[in-house]
Order: sequence, then C-alpha cells, then structure tokens
Amino acid sequence: MKIGWIEISQKKYGGNVYNEEARKALSNVSNVELILCEAKAFKTIRYLKIPESLFYLSRLKGKKDLWIRDFYSTLTLPLDKTEGKNIVVIHQDDFSSFSLLAQPLFKIMQKIFYKNLKKVDTIITVSEYWNKYFLEKGYRRVHKIYNAFDLDDYKISDEEVEKFKKEKNLLGSPIIYLGNCQKIKGVVEAYKALKGIKAHLVTSGIRQVRLPVPNFGPDFKEYLTLLKASSVVLTMSKMKEGWCRTAHEAMLLKTPVIGSGQGGMEELLRGGKQIICGDFKELREKVEYLLNNPDLRKKTGEDGYNFAKNFTLERFEKEWFGLTKKIIG
Repeated sequence: MKIGWIEISQKKYGGNVYNEEARKALSNVSNVELILCEAKAFKTIRYLKIPESLFYLSRLKGKKDLWIRDFYSTLTLPLDKTEGKNIVVIHQDDFSSFSLLAQPLFKIMQKIFYKNLKKVDTIITVSEYWNKYFLEKGYRRVHKIYNAFDLDDYKISDEEVEKFKKEKNLLGSPIIYLGNCQKIKGVVEAYKALKGIKAHLVTSGIRQVRLPVPNFGPDFKEYLTLLKASSVVLTMSKMKEGWCRTAHEAMLLKTPVIGSGQGGMEELLRGGKQIICGDFKELREKVEYLLNNPDLRKKTGEDGYNFAKNFTLERFEKEWFGLTKKIIG
C-alpha cells in the first residue's frame, strides 16, 4: 500500500504528534511518504506562510493508494492532480486563536473545507465531541481514532523529580502548571486567578505571552518531569480542543488535572474523573481545595491514570491499519 501523508508544518503540537505516531504505525505495513508543503519564503510571517503553503498544495500531483490530508490540503483538493482515495484527519475545527482580522477569511475557508469534505472517502476525528460534530453536519463516513501514548515514556522516578525541583529552584512550595504559554490556553486568566497563592506557578513551551513565572522549554523529558513534579496541572484552554495531550500526559503521570473541558477535552476529563472548571472565577477555590486535600489529590491522580493508560500504541496501530485496509479494499 502506497500512502502520501500531506503536512504543512512539523511543529511539535498535539495534532502533529498524533500524525507522526500514525505514520509510524502505518509504516510497519505500508510505504508511507511524508509530503511536506511548508512555507519557505514566508515561513516567519504567519499570514503569508499559509497562502504560500496553499500554492504548493494546489500543485501536488501523483498517484497513491491513499492520501491523508489536513484542513489546508483539503481546501486545495479540487485543484491538485493527485490520484487515489482520501482520508482527512481533523483534530479540531476552531479558529478562535486567530486574530479578529483574519477570522472572516478563515470562515470562508471553512465553508470551502466543508464542501470539499463531501468528496473524501473518510473523515477521522480524535474524540467523541468532534465525531458527533461532523455526523450532525451530515457527513456519514466519520471514524474516530483516539490519541495513543507509549507508557514507557511516563516512567519518571521520585529521584528524578526531586533532582529536577532542586535544579530548577522549585522546592518549598507546591508546583502548579498553568499550561502551554499561549493566551488561547488560558494561562493569562489562570495566572490572574492564582496570583499570590503559596505555590510555584509555571508554564512551558514557546513563550507567546509574558508572565512573571518560570517557563520551561521544549525538551520532552523535562516537560514530563515538570508535569510529574506538579501538584496540579491546569488545562484551562479557551478553544475547543481536539483531545488535550497535556491533560492526558498529566494523568499518565498520576498528577490531578483541572481543565476547562472545552471540545474533546471534556470526554477525557470525565472519563478520568478529573475536575472540570468552566469559569476562571472558580479556579482558585478548586485549586486550593486540591492542595489542601492530599488524599483527594492522590485519588484523583490514580483515577486519571487508570483511564489514561488504556490509550495504547497497540490499539492505535490496530485501528489505523484496519481502517486503511478497509478503505483500500
């Protein structure tokens, strides 16, 4: 089976991590070619790099048994000269993180996307929220494949945690992880709600907003150790998430999560018996209650782990292989 997987970016966000895992799974039984249509001339200019990528996408050609597409390569599907069946992977369909100036354009693009979706063979979603969303829009070939995790990555010892806390000057008080350092992830409101609390407030990822808290870089092991060292992990995203790998990763590390439950995240938090907070005004109270009740914190962590551990790579590989085999016939 020859598969062409089309991408316009390889940044290590949740959706791209999912896609990379899927390519690895399919590579065991298929010839998978990553076709990267990333902007080159305007790669540092957000609203010019997308048109540049769309230009490259519109010029795609070739024959594969199966093409796997995202939002942007679905927009250009009628223009390119590809032959073969098509799958579209949709992590979420929320452009609220884009500026108000850009949103009217993306609304138009979204309408084109919905129209072109009717021409594809299968839509893949990553949560029940988005599965139901597209079924209710009238699409019938919708299939759900959840995220997957290598459980060995989440075996972090107490000794590693203590060493990390000492090296990063995070001793003496609980650690509260505010989230990935982006406005759309709710870190600004979370910081304002918790400002003055007796705890280390921290963020991670590329710093897109300035807060007077430590921010940790993209090293994956350090990031996981930070989640393990935290007393509470917040995922107070303001956008409709596809799933929320950060919340899932915290649960695999037995760290309790308080999240907004936006989009597919609600299914994850409810399944793992975590805490949903739909209002930033209630956040401080919920955090303080967890910090003051270590037995509840431990139980919440255990409940989360017992749910999160079921999303294995083995199940993921089986579902992806079974679906592609069924489509190709």
